[in-house]
Amino acid sequence: MGLKELLLLQFIAHLCLDYFFQTDKLAKQKNTIGFKSSFLYWHALTCFALSWLFSLQVSFVLAAAIIAITHFLIDGFKRHLNNSKHFGKYAFFIDQAIHLIILTVVVVLFDKWYGINPSIEVSLNFKYLLIIAGYLVCLKPANIFIKEVFQATGIQVSSDNEMPNAGKVIGVLERILTLTFIIISQYSAVGFLIAAKSILRYRNDETLKTEYVLIGTMLSFGIAVIAGIIINFF
Repeated sequence: MGLKELLLLQFIAHLCLDYFFQTDKLAKQKNTIGFKSSFLYWHALTCFALSWLFSLQVSFVLAAAIIAITHFLIDGFKRHLNNSKHFGKYAFFIDQAIHLIILTVVVVLFDKWYGINPSIEVSLNFKYLLIIAGYLVCLKPANIFIKEVFQATGIQVSSDNEMPNAGKVIGVLERILTLTFIIISQYSAVGFLIAAKSILRYRNDETLKTEYVLIGTMLSFGIAVIAGIIINFF
């Protein structure tokens, strides 16, 4: 295992932590009351455990602790960022960017100072790890990213500011199919999928605005296409 594999494993750990190991309700509570949220402390502990576990080496314990502590502090202060007049609507993107930057810096410095010596000898293929990360991104993270783009740009999604559940499922399915087609180099199938969705969604009795559907579709397919391009590049 080298630096790029460790970085990717830590990225996968971050995806699991922030998107799959917390519900929307708990995330909202954490973002609203910050350090007063009891879940925030469990979230930080889970961050430490996942980071250390996904490193596959005992010596990463200090690095995992640093990642967990900074994650705790960033999430704790995020409520102030959410309330910011100028940056509040971009809080999600700023928060995620800072998390990933710190994660990258910690891993790179760990490699430089201690070196990467897995405690468990496991043969890791970088492309397979990329494929796993790509599919994970196409699930819940992509739905949340699209919702945050709508909120940041002032596009009204629905009365409760949530994407319809059917739209979420459709989005996940189309991204998984698109990513799969790109990985196996069936690009014509991607075009067919886009055309098929366009025919089905742009009906006369469609209740969502055409602009919203178009933006959501472009973002959804765009995420899967970019993930597929990155995977095929390696």
